[in-house]
Amino acid sequence: MIERLPPLTALRAFEAAARHMSFAKAADELSVTPAALSFQIKSLEEHLGAPLFRRLNRAVELTEAGVALAPGAADGFQTLSNAWRAAQRLQDNQTLTVTAGPAFTAKWLAPRLYEFAQAHPDIELRFSASLKIMDFGRDAIDVAIRFGRHDDAGLYSLPLAKEWVAPVMTPALAAQFPDTESLMSAPLIFDDSISFLRPSCDWKAWFATMGYDFDPQHGPHFSQADHAVDAALAGVGVVLGRRALVVKDIDEGRLVAPYGAALSTGARFRFLCPEGTENRPQVKAFREWMLREISKTTYITEAIQVVDPIESLA
Repeated sequence: MIERLPPLTALRAFEAAARHMSFAKAADELSVTPAALSFQIKSLEEHLGAPLFRRLNRAVELTEAGVALAPGAADGFQTLSNAWRAAQRLQDNQTLTVTAGPAFTAKWLAPRLYEFAQAHPDIELRFSASLKIMDFGRDAIDVAIRFGRHDDAGLYSLPLAKEWVAPVMTPALAAQFPDTESLMSAPLIFDDSISFLRPSCDWKAWFATMGYDFDPQHGPHFSQADHAVDAALAGVGVVLGRRALVVKDIDEGRLVAPYGAALSTGARFRFLCPEGTENRPQVKAFREWMLREISKTTYITEAIQVVDPIESLA
């Protein structure tokens, strides 16, 4: 026998009252009178056969039954709300909400958006530059660009170009430090945003892979990769630049990678979206545009020897 659930309006009244612990605030949120809300909760209690609230002089508190019901009611309405927003988004082919890390947004997406906007004037792009792990339904996200080696089970996951790090600097600095040996006396910049990678892809690993036992310690450290690249662009020093974040500056001559050698990170940026949504018009357009943009700078990678970091340095 299937248990008949109480009316949704009564459950909604209870959920709001339990969250606010106030009939008046719940009634205000739901745009009903306190009397109407109280009637809905009373009908729910009759359906259950037990009280859900203790009515005090100027407050209410949950009974044991109310405590048992409140979390499930809250989760249920949140799930229903997420599902409704997801269904609404499927009807919208003009808006695309993308989340990516601040560095990728600043150094890869933002400088190229003019081309996308020109090619797709009918699509309204919205960006959330954050490293926070977001929920596609709850946070109304269509596409996520994430970096690492994570398991993307349950999502459409498209690995983008292979990532590497290589010493990059302004042309003026490159003239001062023409080879790897001279680089050991150059001002070095440290990008700590990829310190989580194993094997390590830091300056010690790069020099070791080039055959030098050199472990530099001094120089400015940045927690954000784009800030480290900006310092290199300003001529502060040489940074181990991440491919996705420096290829445009290399392509346009602001930075150079003079030594022709890079370390593979073993991790990639991935294009992520819920399974089944990858061919929605705006999602497909954005994905194909990204792949075209990546292909424009593949010649840079082809000119660089990419090697794996030495395992012993992990």
